[in-house]
Amino acid sequence: MSTTTTPTYTLDTVHSTASFAVKHMGVSTFRAEFDQIEATLDLSGDAPAFTGHVPIESVRLRDENLRGHLYAEDFFDVANHPAIDFVSTSVVRGEGEAITVTGDLTIKGVTQSVTGTGTITAPTEDPFGGTRVGVELNAVVDRTAFGLNWNQPLPKGGFALANDVALAIHLEFSQDA
Repeated sequence: MSTTTTPTYTLDTVHSTASFAVKHMGVSTFRAEFDQIEATLDLSGDAPAFTGHVPIESVRLRDENLRGHLYAEDFFDVANHPAIDFVSTSVVRGEGEAITVTGDLTIKGVTQSVTGTGTITAPTEDPFGGTRVGVELNAVVDRTAFGLNWNQPLPKGGFALANDVALAIHLEFSQDA
């Protein structure tokens, strides 16, 4: 993918989301979204390159008690690890808009390689004289690989939280004219 303008795009935070989902009590899926996302997209090389940074304290929750639990050492340990970071190491274009992105995801001070699949749009002119690119990716990670080990046994077997966590990002990048 190449462009005729500067190849670095900035995130349009109004039109972008980052979220996670995990099975809770074996009966439903708990979902949460972050209010703050920082990301860059660089199209200067042979393949797109991504970076991302999400402050954990920007997680949107309906229960303040849950917030304290998630911020504690059992989960994110926000006092020592205030953000989630991502740096792509490989981007493979498929047919059409298909894309596979592999990169280093750091949560709670632990870095693991993660692969997400989704789409990337070709640069498109917006009505304001700029250019836009959309990226949507989904991945599943094992939260325990990042030291997010808290769990509680259920009375009839199983645990309160599944280990697999679905990650989803929907990003719109812009480049001013």
